Formats: sequence, C-alpha cells, structure tokens
Amino acid sequence: MNKPDAPSCHRNRDPILDVLRDHCADRREALEIGSGTGQHAVHFGAALPHLRWQTSELPEHHAGIRAWIDESGLSNVLPPITLDVRGTWPEARYDLVFTSNTLHIMSWESVQQLFERLPGIVTPDAKLIVYGPFNYHGRHTSDSNRDFDGWLKARDPQSGIRDFEDVNALARAAGFGLLEDRAMPANNRCAVWQTLTMP
Repeated sequence: MNKPDAPSCHRNRDPILDVLRDHCADRREALEIGSGTGQHAVHFGAALPHLRWQTSELPEHHAGIRAWIDESGLSNVLPPITLDVRGTWPEARYDLVFTSNTLHIMSWESVQQLFERLPGIVTPDAKLIVYGPFNYHGRHTSDSNRDFDGWLKARDPQSGIRDFEDVNALARAAGFGLLEDRAMPANNRCAVWQTLTMP
C-alpha cells in the first residue's frame, strides 16, 4: 500500500526528538497514544534504539502504521494496538507515554478520560510528553492558532485547542508534576510531566 504521509511530521519530528533526547535517556518502554500515520514512531524509534516504542491507534489506521514500521525494519517499534481512550486500555506498564496532536481533536470528555486512565498503565517513575498547540489563560498564542481553533470547532464543536492550565490540572490530578513546557516551532508546545513521588 501507499504509506500515509503527514507533511507536519516532517516539520515537527526533529524538534520533538530533541525533547525526547533530553528527557528519555533512562526510559525503556514507551506507549504512543494516537500514532496517526506511524511516521513519528519510526523516526523516534530509529533515533532512540534503547526505547521499545508501542504504537496505538483506531483500527482504520493500523495498515498505514504497519507500512511505515515494515519499511523501517525496526525491531523496537511494535505494531499498533487498538486504543480508544474511552474503551479498553493495555494491561502493560510503561515508563513513557507520548501523544502528539491529539488533545485538540478529541472531545474534552475524552481528554479527561485519557488522563484518568493514565495511572493504570504507568510505572511509578513514568514520564508523560504531550505535543501540540495550547491556549494560555484562555487566550490563543497566535493568529494562526486562533484560526486553527475556529476551523477545528467548525468541523467538530467538541474539538478545539485546550487551555494549558486545564490540561495541567488533569495531569496533576492523575499524579503527574510538570517538568517542562517547551516552546516549539509553528506556535506549538511540548509539555513534559513525571509521576509525583508520594511522601
């Protein structure tokens, strides 16, 4: 089959990889929630061979992800599992969870469900990395993000760019403390959390 190709992946994969290199040298088992085309998985898997990268998506995207993995020949990037945040989650435990450009296409209820389910799949020292656009204090960070938010909501009223403060509150409620909120190209952000050590 012709592999799916998202142009944005070519633009953002290396800035995201910089974040992964800074925060994931000691990680071993990664779960990517919403692997999309599979391009990120093979790029990160090739650059970070110490990580076993579990892809996941809705079933209709599995063939495209498999095509990228098969072409890469990487043994540390695993075929996709089915993961709908509102449905069944894997039973394995991961010390890294990564998701890219997903929170703004989900309903807010689904975003809440994602964070509520995280404690059940992570190790005690897990890190969570989320890439994508955010608002701050209810305000868009650029005209392009404002326009993008309008396009998202016209397509699906339940979607839209999320307020960082709201997402951070969900992360804290799930037991994660913020380590970094890094500015990225094209008015995106990459946020890194880690599970909080209980006293």
